[in-house]
Amino acid sequence: MSKEKIVADYNYDLVVLGSGPAGEAAAINAAKIGKKVAVVEAREQVGGGCAHKGTIPSKALRHEVKQIIHFNTNPMFRVIGEPKNFSFPKVMAVASEVIAKQAMLRTQFYARNRVDVFFGAAKFIDANNVLVQTKNQAEHEILHFEQAVIATGSSPYEPADVDFSHPRVYSSDTILNLQHTPRNMIIYGAGVIGCEYASIFAGLGVKVELIDTRANLLEFLDVEISDALSYHLRNNGVRIRHNEIYKEVVCDDQSVILHLKSGNKLRAEALLWCNGRTGNTADLGLKNIGLVTNKRGQIDVNKRYNTSVPNISAAGDVIGWPSLASAAFDQGRSAASDLCGGKDFRYVDDVPTGIYTIPEISSIGATEEQLTAEQVPYEVGQAFFKDIARAQISGEVVGMLKILFHRETFEILGIHCFGDRASEIIHIGQAIMNQEGSANTIEYFVNNTFNYPTMAEAYRVAAQLGLNRARYVNK
Repeated sequence: MSKEKIVADYNYDLVVLGSGPAGEAAAINAAKIGKKVAVVEAREQVGGGCAHKGTIPSKALRHEVKQIIHFNTNPMFRVIGEPKNFSFPKVMAVASEVIAKQAMLRTQFYARNRVDVFFGAAKFIDANNVLVQTKNQAEHEILHFEQAVIATGSSPYEPADVDFSHPRVYSSDTILNLQHTPRNMIIYGAGVIGCEYASIFAGLGVKVELIDTRANLLEFLDVEISDALSYHLRNNGVRIRHNEIYKEVVCDDQSVILHLKSGNKLRAEALLWCNGRTGNTADLGLKNIGLVTNKRGQIDVNKRYNTSVPNISAAGDVIGWPSLASAAFDQGRSAASDLCGGKDFRYVDDVPTGIYTIPEISSIGATEEQLTAEQVPYEVGQAFFKDIARAQISGEVVGMLKILFHRETFEILGIHCFGDRASEIIHIGQAIMNQEGSANTIEYFVNNTFNYPTMAEAYRVAAQLGLNRARYVNK
């Protein structure tokens, strides 16, 4: 500290570390409650990894690729010419426009709510003071606080024996800086991020080898949905290899070679590593406040988002599951509510899954496998998008809606959707599932009129078919 200059110190009711979804929600909710709030952000703009490296850029990129696929497969556009090829940097440049808009919007949120934002690296001095180190590392600011929320997010897990400094080796953060379109690519890790990028690069015409360390893609999904994803990835040219573990990564000027423990060897122009995330906690000075993380840098919290330090909570990716931006918003808001005496606390444990592959996937509630294991008498209602008028009009006929419900009470137990706008469609079913008592039954969808033609009509079709099956079995 001898060479460091303390330029100012400040007093706050609440200091939030990180300006991603969890940090933003925590800061603004506390400000609404009437607290004096500061946010510390390590990047040069607010928004966190969600806006700059993760959710927003990858989904914007996916949208542009989907537009390209639509152009190249729609017969109406053949009058324009042959299918068009687009480079990754060109597509990314268009997608990046959304990032700038999000950063500006979120800057306005803080200004409107009179939340002070400090840009620099944060480090706890003790349980009531945090040091903010500016970018030039010559000047520091000390923030005194009554309470704090750690919402620093996560970063791609990078094993030490893989050379991520090599220009052909990428993580899900650095892939956004790719300056060419490789002819082929290896994606190691077939989780949500790996599957999403496999869809994106396949849509750009890249030959993708997707390495799955498990027996099935996204094993938390309903098996029928997982199988559908596998089929469509393969149909789009993705080669999926299950139950494979890496042994060694060897790089040269022309390619990357991935040696697998099975003895298989793969070569490609680029390697994208998507095997897990690590909490951004290494440099926060957690030892100074007595906090310990797990091996992935994540902080343990209780069901009030409290850490073991009474006045410090944590939310978002830094606490692990479910590591979704949607959940992080609610976790951050709830963490601040608990600390600051608000009345809108809720523990976030009912989160729909949204997976932005091409086509996308969304689900909530139990799967068929879970219901079978628990010996719950259930029935299935399905609507295939190829039979829905709105899907035929839009040309997005791949996919289905699947409703699982109790065979005797008709209570909705799970909803699974695969296809265009799945992450939007799921919320209709989610709203009904969360109703009390008899309102939460599949009969709602046949006793209410849906606009026609709409994708929401799939609920009516699936419910009617499911009820017919249940009544036939029960008679």
